[in-house]
Amino acid sequence: MTESEDFYHGAYPVVSGEVTLRVVERGPRDGTPVLMLHGWPDSARLWRYQARALADAGLRVLIPDQRGFGGSSRPTDVAAYSMSNQLRDAQAVLDHAGATRAHVVGHDWGSALGWLLGAHLPDRVASLTAISAGHPAAFLDAGLRQRARTWYMLLFLFEGIAERFLSDDDWARFRRFVGGHPETENWIVDLSRPGALTASLNWYRANMPAEAYLQDEANTPPVTVDVMGIWSTGDFALLEEQMTGSEKYVKGEWRYERIDDSSHWVPLDAPDRLSGLLFDWIGSR
Repeated sequence: MTESEDFYHGAYPVVSGEVTLRVVERGPRDGTPVLMLHGWPDSARLWRYQARALADAGLRVLIPDQRGFGGSSRPTDVAAYSMSNQLRDAQAVLDHAGATRAHVVGHDWGSALGWLLGAHLPDRVASLTAISAGHPAAFLDAGLRQRARTWYMLLFLFEGIAERFLSDDDWARFRRFVGGHPETENWIVDLSRPGALTASLNWYRANMPAEAYLQDEANTPPVTVDVMGIWSTGDFALLEEQMTGSEKYVKGEWRYERIDDSSHWVPLDAPDRLSGLLFDWIGSR
């Protein structure tokens, strides 16, 4: 059994509208629920270290492959990847598990979804941990420097061009883009499956149209839940200001943690540090 097969052993399907999500569950069924949401270009495997640690501590960990990724459905319609559909997916996972509320932990696009859950469905969110990506309004507040850091979001809007940019020459540009991260080969295996790369890019196409770069204010309201924001000094895409600036959009308790010597992929690069922060944060609520 490969590492991937071992991680997904026992995974089950959850139907959300027209898609079926593959969900990994770890820990006792009577444990406190923790919903973990990955971003691009990941799958549920992003959380493999935290899943083991949190489950061993008696928490009930729920980790979906988000639509378009991993073993979940890959709709061809760009609109299927709108954040409103992602919200329904998160609810479907919680409903299937019989979890009224959960501590939500997100990274990258998963953080963006976590902020929306906290803003629009606060009754389902016991707390939010947002890793790397701050509140959408704080992202805009960070100004042109932040927009310049995420230049690739505009590139990803060009269907066909973006796919070639990333995959040509044995994924040479993708390898450089992610900085030769040790997880690179796993990402390439996943994204090389028929339709998978386009499905993953549809998250950007559905939710970050070019017009978004003209906006000065986000439509996402402040959140009323308690939030821990985590940012890493090696993040190539997101500035610290867009995370620290999220504090003014949090009506609940706010806590900020900075992790040194980690790339954008904190769950993989600083697994023990992240698990310790999650134990402390979730355990105190």
